[in-house]
Amino acid sequence: MAHDLHIGEVASRTGRSVHAIRWYEAQGLMPGVARDNGGRRVYSEQHVGWLDLMDRLRCTGMSIAQMRQYTALVKKGGASLKERRALLAEHQQRVQENIVQWTAALALIGAKIDFYDEWAAKGERPAVMPHRRVRAPKQPARMIGSRRAGRT
Repeated sequence: MAHDLHIGEVASRTGRSVHAIRWYEAQGLMPGVARDNGGRRVYSEQHVGWLDLMDRLRCTGMSIAQMRQYTALVKKGGASLKERRALLAEHQQRVQENIVQWTAALALIGAKIDFYDEWAAKGERPAVMPHRRVRAPKQPARMIGSRRAGRT
């Protein structure tokens, strides 16, 4: 038995504003939103999960156009599984590459902070520059989304 949710409930449960939820819908990123007899939007538990996915895709750098493409594929049903998977796999690779770059950047920032801490503690500038002490990490092999036992 499905429990219908109205926009205020969805906003409360997801931590998103009513305005943000309407924005997702206006962008074509909320499939299957119905209206009740009074014309109010009616959402389901699936919409709550969908908003989480859309938010995570967006915060990991997926463009709105790609999110629309993914949503359109979902609307096609099971016939689009391979295309959906391919789109997400490409995005996953970009995210992994960004993680490597951000990890290197974070290491350099940390080294720079250590450099300033050492300078402040000793009262004189250290001889070694932080960027010479930090190496970029090697790119991980399939770090995210590896198949887990029992999952398909």
